[in-house]
Amino acid sequence: MLTSDFNYDLPKELIAQEPPEVRGMSRMMVLHRKGERIEHRLISDLPSYLSADDLLVLNDTRVFPARLFGSWADTGGGGELFLVDPLPVSAGATDAADAQNAACWTCFCGARRHVNPGLRASFGEGRIDAEILGRTENGMFSVRFRTQAPLMELLETHGHTPIPPYIRKCKDEPIDRERYQTIYARETGAVAAPTAGLHFTDALFHALDAKGVRRATVTLHVGPGTFKPVKADLIEEHRMEPERYDVPQSTADAFTACRARGGRVVAVGSTSVRTLETVTAANDGHLRAASGSSSLFIYPPYPFRATDAMLTNFHIPKSTLLMMVSALAGRDFILRAYYEAIAERYRFFSYGDCMLIL
Repeated sequence: MLTSDFNYDLPKELIAQEPPEVRGMSRMMVLHRKGERIEHRLISDLPSYLSADDLLVLNDTRVFPARLFGSWADTGGGGELFLVDPLPVSAGATDAADAQNAACWTCFCGARRHVNPGLRASFGEGRIDAEILGRTENGMFSVRFRTQAPLMELLETHGHTPIPPYIRKCKDEPIDRERYQTIYARETGAVAAPTAGLHFTDALFHALDAKGVRRATVTLHVGPGTFKPVKADLIEEHRMEPERYDVPQSTADAFTACRARGGRVVAVGSTSVRTLETVTAANDGHLRAASGSSSLFIYPPYPFRATDAMLTNFHIPKSTLLMMVSALAGRDFILRAYYEAIAERYRFFSYGDCMLIL
């Protein structure tokens, strides 16, 4: 299929630049695949579409403050690193003592200069030192950090929330630390939020509990690849960046019980879908407790094994996420829904409104 088949024209003013004033006040477009019917509701109406037989699956990854702003040691000019994935400490250690005091990560480097191995930078008022070790195959850099305290602890104080590139502000703001995070985030490791989960509030969970809707979690640490554009003309030639996932035994058991009682598995967000489909594809349609890395690319036609329904935000034109929802609901129906969302002035992307595909 052609990447251009998944394009649409989006007015820039519909790209949400801030979260809703109050969490849980988003609009929700409801797509009924049977009959290709569309409704316009609110996220607070979600419980009316689910039953006690259904299982809601959420991604409990936690976004960490992955961006560091500091200065290069050689010039004093501004330097930026964007941490993506941890590496074994031995990758940058020279001896046992060094391994105790160092942390190694793959990083993007925000620099309008040549970045060579050995280049050093300082962050966090001098509490975080970084040294470039080398370039990785995917265009990032391996970086060794030396810190005065655990790196993740220092990032909570000196790091910045990695807001998406289509939110047009130079740096994150204090509100982003809270609102670019789900209220149920638990497992630290993502550099982008599973944004369909941003709509959930305690009140909404209480309403779902009152309906008897079961919940379970998976973990998929969302990487920057979620924003990677599809540059190939044919979508089959695109390759997804791997993302780390974990499915606990309790979720595998809840999935099996849902299937046994005839309920629906309702995935919250593309990351939950990718995790469920990755594991069930490897286990003949069964969900097992598993950990690993997923590079699964879901596009039409795709035989969904785990996902019956999906709550998701509105996605970037020609993106892998738009291709995923097209595989679930049909490309023509999705594009018709998107143009109706534009006409109805829905808010798009991470801080925007949502869509329930039934």
